[in-house]
Amino acid sequence: MIAAIADTHTTIWYLFSDPRLGSGASAFIDEAASKGEHVGVSAITIVEIVYLMEKGRIPSSALADLRRAILDEVAVLRCVALDERIAMKMMEVPREAVPDLPDGVIAATALLHGVPILSRDRRIQASGLQTIW
Repeated sequence: MIAAIADTHTTIWYLFSDPRLGSGASAFIDEAASKGEHVGVSAITIVEIVYLMEKGRIPSSALADLRRAILDEVAVLRCVALDERIAMKMMEVPREAVPDLPDGVIAATALLHGVPILSRDRRIQASGLQTIW
């Protein structure tokens, strides 16, 4: 079961045990793991990670680390494919509140699954979408 959708920063900070990961998000991920639940990682996050690696903004190991975590059957992270249902759900994400395409996809993914978004993004938090940080 998917308990939440992590945005890109949350995913990266979780992978690298970065102290910037919010305490609420960290506790939520730990609790989901202890219950055998999963935190979804949108396919658009994988695209963003490739982009950030190419720009030298995150470690070059990030993609391999994420893939290992997603493929580990006991790990908490799971990839959520981007499909037509998510594309259609984007119509419910307020564009003026969440203007960036990747954030819109992540928000629509959370809406589709009826779960919160793990994000520190102020725009997502202010959008009225359920967020945890």
